[in-house]
Amino acid sequence: MKHSIFQWLLILCMTVVLAVSQAAATLIDIPSLSPTRGVILEQPEILKTWSSKEFQTFYYNQTLDHFNYRPESYTKFQQRYVMNFQYWGGPNAPILAYLGAESSIDSDLAVVGFLNDTAPRFKALQVFIEHRYYGQSIPFGSGEEVMKNASTRGYFSSAQAIADYAQILLHIKKEWHAQHSPVIVIGGSYGGMLASWFRLKYPHIAIGALASSAPVLYFDNITLTPSGGYYSVVTTDFKEASETCYQTIRNSWSVIDDVASQPHGLANLSRMFRTCKPLEKAAELKDYLDSMYTRAAQYNQPPRYPVTVICGGIDGAANSSSGNEDDILNKIFAGVVAYRVNETCYVNPPRNVSETDIGWRWQTCSEMVIPIGIGNDTMFPPSPFDLSSFESKCKRKYGVPPRPHWITSYYGGHDIKFILQRFGSNIIFSNGLRDPYSSGGVLENISKSIVAVKTKNGSHCLDILRASETDPQWLVEQRATEVKIIKQWLANYFADLRALIKH
Repeated sequence: MKHSIFQWLLILCMTVVLAVSQAAATLIDIPSLSPTRGVILEQPEILKTWSSKEFQTFYYNQTLDHFNYRPESYTKFQQRYVMNFQYWGGPNAPILAYLGAESSIDSDLAVVGFLNDTAPRFKALQVFIEHRYYGQSIPFGSGEEVMKNASTRGYFSSAQAIADYAQILLHIKKEWHAQHSPVIVIGGSYGGMLASWFRLKYPHIAIGALASSAPVLYFDNITLTPSGGYYSVVTTDFKEASETCYQTIRNSWSVIDDVASQPHGLANLSRMFRTCKPLEKAAELKDYLDSMYTRAAQYNQPPRYPVTVICGGIDGAANSSSGNEDDILNKIFAGVVAYRVNETCYVNPPRNVSETDIGWRWQTCSEMVIPIGIGNDTMFPPSPFDLSSFESKCKRKYGVPPRPHWITSYYGGHDIKFILQRFGSNIIFSNGLRDPYSSGGVLENISKSIVAVKTKNGSHCLDILRASETDPQWLVEQRATEVKIIKQWLANYFADLRALIKH
C-alpha cells in the first residue's frame, strides 16, 4: 500500500513539473508555488519512509458558498482534513493547522514536517486541511468536469478557501472540547499567503501564522521590484554558483535559435538533446530549459543543491572539435543530464494534465495574477509580463477576465508596513533568499510581532519541510527562531487566558 502511494505521489509530482515547463511558452501559466514538489523530485525516498499510521482522516460537510444567501449557496460538499493526535495534550493544548494549497494534501503529509517536528514541544494537535477543488475535496464530482462549468468554477477562490478553513477549525475545537486551544496556522508558498491572510481575516480563530515563502507582495505593483524579479533571482543563483555556467546559459538561447533556423536544424537539436519526440519548434527546447533552471533555483535545497549540479555538468563538459555553437549546446545538454541523471529521453516527454495544472491555471486567471516576466538583467531572453495579453488569453479560455487588483483590495498589501503595524500581529514571514519567489516576499520586520525570518542560502519553503540530520546549521537556526517566536505567542495567549478566567 505504501509503495503504491509512493508511486502515485511521484507521478503526480512529475505531471505538475511537466506543466510548469510550459510556463514560459504561454503567459496564461504562472509557475505553481508548490512547497513539496522539489523534495519529491530530489529526494523521492522520503515518500518510502513516511508512515501514515498516526494520521486519521475526516470529512467535513462544507458549505459551497460562504458569502451568499442564494439557495444554491447552501449546497454541501465533503472536505477532507487529516488529524494527528500523537502528541496532543488534550483540550486547551495548542493546535497546529496546515492550510493546504494547490494540490492534494497527500504529499504535504509526507513532506511537510514542521508540524510533526514541533508538536511534541507544545503538546500540539496537528491538522492538515485540503484546499477546495483539490484532492478529495471537490464539489460537484470530478475536478476535470467541475472546471469545465463556469457556474461551478466561480466558487473556486482563496476567500472561499480560508472561510472553509475557519469552519473546519471551529468544528474541530467544538468536537474535541478545545474551545480555548490556541490555533497556529501554517502554510507554504500559496498556502503561506493563505496562512497570513487567514490571520488577518480570522484573528479570533488563529492567534498566529507562519507564512513560509509567501510572495504576498508580488501583486498589483506593490513593491518597486520589477515584474522580472523572479527571473532575476534565478539568474543570481546561477551566477553565484558559477560565472562561466551563467555565461554559457546566457549565450545558449541565440545559439538554439540559430541552429533551429538552419536546414535540418530542429532534427539536429532533437538528436543533440535526445528529445522524446522530434522538436517542432525551438520554443519547445527553450521552454524545457527555462523550466529546468527556474525549478532548480526555486528548490535549490540541500543536500543535492540542483543549481550546483546543473552548473557542474555545464562547466565539466569537454569542448568539441566542431566549433563554438556545438560546444555551448553540448555543455547545456551536459547540464540537463547532470540534473535529470540517466533518463531515456529529455524534453517534450509524454505528459498527463494534473489537477494542479487545471486548478492553478484557473486561480491565476481569476485572482492570483502574479506578474512574472523576464527583464533585461537576466540570463534569459527578455519577455516582459503583458497584462493585456494575459487578460485576453484568460478571457478566451474562461469567458471572464482576471481581476488583477482583487488580491490587494481584499487582503491588502500596498503600504503593508504602514498598515499592518497598526492593526496586525503575530505573523512570521519566512523566506530563503535563493528562492525566486522571495522577490515578492516580506523581507523586513513590519512590527515587533509581524516579523521576517530570512536566510541567505534558503530555498522555497525549506523551513517547513521535515528536519534532517544533514540540515545545515543556518536552517536549524531558522526553524529554532520560528519555534521561539511561536512559543512566545502561546505564552502570551495563555497568560491572557488565565487573566480572563481569573476575572
